[in-house]
Amino acid sequence: MEVLVTLSLIPSVVLISLKIVASNNFQSILLITDKNMSITYEQDLVLWARTTAQLLREKRWEAIDLPHLIEEIEDLGKSERSAIGSQMERIMVHLLKWQYQPQRRSDSWLDSINDGRSQIRRKIEDSPSLRNYPEAILEKEYARARREASRQTGLALNVFPESCPFAITQVLED
Repeated sequence: MEVLVTLSLIPSVVLISLKIVASNNFQSILLITDKNMSITYEQDLVLWARTTAQLLREKRWEAIDLPHLIEEIEDLGKSERSAIGSQMERIMVHLLKWQYQPQRRSDSWLDSINDGRSQIRRKIEDSPSLRNYPEAILEKEYARARREASRQTGLALNVFPESCPFAITQVLED
């Protein structure tokens, strides 16, 4: 086994690469040499996340960059909600196009609708607390879908109903 020490450009981090000669694989170990990880967070989010996970496993609470960890956990929830909203918008754009441009219907529209529904189901399976979220944002996402459908079809915005014409079951179920 060879040991290579690489100096990081990030203060307080030393990267040790272990080359296992028999398999020619590299494994890296991060050593945090002080408590301040904020520069690491700003420089390389993936490196920061890996390091934070390792510190959590080792129960090295004093070395954890708690403000950024809290921020990332909060953002994770926002990201999941945003993904659901984006998929709902995509589904409703295609439902509107399906309804208002029947002559242009295509399998790709159906594929997009079904994929969006599948993506939402996966998010809810992973986070059951989001089960009621799609219904809560139905009108907001419909307003976005309405504008996007108008842009994509070239039809005037007032052609599409102001209020969502779809029940939540029409949006989410096959």
